[in-house]
Amino acid sequence: HYGPEDTYDVIVVGAGHAGCEAALAAARMGCRTLLLTLNLDRIAWQPCNPAVGGPAKSQLVHEVDALGGEIGKMADRCYVQKRVLNRSKGPAVWALRAQTDKIEYAAEMRRILETTPNLAIREAMVTGVDIGSNDEVRGVSTFFGMNFAARAVVLTTGTFMNGKIWVGRASMAAGRAGEAPSTGLTEALVGLGFETDRLKTGTPARVDSRTVNFSGLEEQPGDEDLRWFSFDPSVHIPRPQMSCYLTRTTAETHKIIRANLHETPVYGGWVEASGPRYCPSIEDKIVRFADKESHQIFLEPEGRNTPELYVQGFSTGLPERLQLALLRSLPGLEQCQMLRPAYAVEYDYLPAHQCHASLETKKFHGLFFSGQLNGTTGYEEAAAQGLLAGLNAARRVQQLPPITLPRESSYMGTLMDDLVTKDLREPYRVLTSRWATGTGLV
Repeated sequence: HYGPEDTYDVIVVGAGHAGCEAALAAARMGCRTLLLTLNLDRIAWQPCNPAVGGPAKSQLVHEVDALGGEIGKMADRCYVQKRVLNRSKGPAVWALRAQTDKIEYAAEMRRILETTPNLAIREAMVTGVDIGSNDEVRGVSTFFGMNFAARAVVLTTGTFMNGKIWVGRASMAAGRAGEAPSTGLTEALVGLGFETDRLKTGTPARVDSRTVNFSGLEEQPGDEDLRWFSFDPSVHIPRPQMSCYLTRTTAETHKIIRANLHETPVYGGWVEASGPRYCPSIEDKIVRFADKESHQIFLEPEGRNTPELYVQGFSTGLPERLQLALLRSLPGLEQCQMLRPAYAVEYDYLPAHQCHASLETKKFHGLFFSGQLNGTTGYEEAAAQGLLAGLNAARRVQQLPPITLPRESSYMGTLMDDLVTKDLREPYRVLTSRWATGTGLV
């Protein structure tokens, strides 16, 4: 039984980068939209690297912006540094990348959501999807017994469905460090006939920038000639930039890792879920590339008003008791203090071949899957899916035909085509080569 206040056109579950784009797209299409999230204070959070763009990903951001999405404007509003990568190569592979202020980013996105007409935001844990007698979605139910009606539902649950984080052999139920997982929804979806599987990802430790000796490290300042993600000139406001720094692993780093591989979830054998191939842990790098004496590690600020540094390229599954020694084996970090340990997270996902190219599920009318739930990795991939799912959810409500993007039309088109036509069993990210080879250009 649904009351008029609990009835919407579109419901979006999850307020990460897919959920925010989906909710904004549906609301801007004129649909009465409800965005449900586990925690209002973690909207559009960047739990891994607070950065937007990079190879292929920057193209996705430009495309999302061209279609009316928000991620490009957000990166332009909240950057602490911008660089064009691959400048030494041809312009076709240049890639804009912004390091963003994660606290400002989340606050700004929440402000945008709260001031968008037709859009309501509410804290809730969704545990069920209501399906009608004609295989049409009718709404969702929550852990605390609320029922919300809608003619279209977009699920964007990220890493939260039955999420479990690992630090060495120790684990706890969590979608991210310090945040409870979403329980019950996987089981409800399995009950509806969906196939689920497990994936994993990881994030490195954070260190206190005040305890790092930058004097011997290679500084990487932002570009002087600024470029922008968004085509909207109102967000083209230059800001002071912060530098990143480059350090490298040492023989001591490699020695510690090789001596303790059995202490990590993957090499110890107690986590079997596939991790992202293009963002390997430091132990994966040292095992796979045993002939390399050193690997680059980047120290990147997490914001203007926090001492936290993100140690890019240094995610690990080692126990916390070994992580500080590992960090202190890096030049410049000999006296560093660790603020947060590195951890791995495993979570449920739904292989996206269960969706059409519109991201509507094949089983049920009006039910859409989007973001990391579909087996992707990356804020940009999530945002692109969220925009398309939100757009098509609104069109479903408005009885309009769905919009799909041909593979050769765009990076977004290639992303959607790969997701729904391939049986992907590892976290998927966009690559320039996927688009070129998929369109016959190479």
